[in-house]
Amino acid sequence: MTDTAEIKARNMETRSALPPEETERLTADIIAALKTVFDPEIPADIYELGLIYKVDISDERAVDVTMTLTTPNCPAAGELPTMVENAIASVPGIGAVNINLVWEPAWSPDRMSDEARLVLNMW
Repeated sequence: MTDTAEIKARNMETRSALPPEETERLTADIIAALKTVFDPEIPADIYELGLIYKVDISDERAVDVTMTLTTPNCPAAGELPTMVENAIASVPGIGAVNINLVWEPAWSPDRMSDEARLVLNMW
């Protein structure tokens, strides 16, 4: 993992009575799954863009995700939450996935990782 990814992984909230090594595996696999989802108009994945605010893993392996979009008028608003749900649901050992799309706090480019800035040439 990059330093930014490690920081983000530490900031992901996991509330689970699962064994720590299983929670760590699920967290790493969820991050990997999130990195496969791209906004169709931006050549960076949603995780590096900072669109994922929170991920909770329950004792039953259900996953609740709080996420946003770059703008409420995002043309992919109808598809991105479903893409995130499907990506996380594909992780072995994951139960139900619930996506909560929020607009507060509003997304800003400050949430992007260095990797996303590099890809988008936003230095």
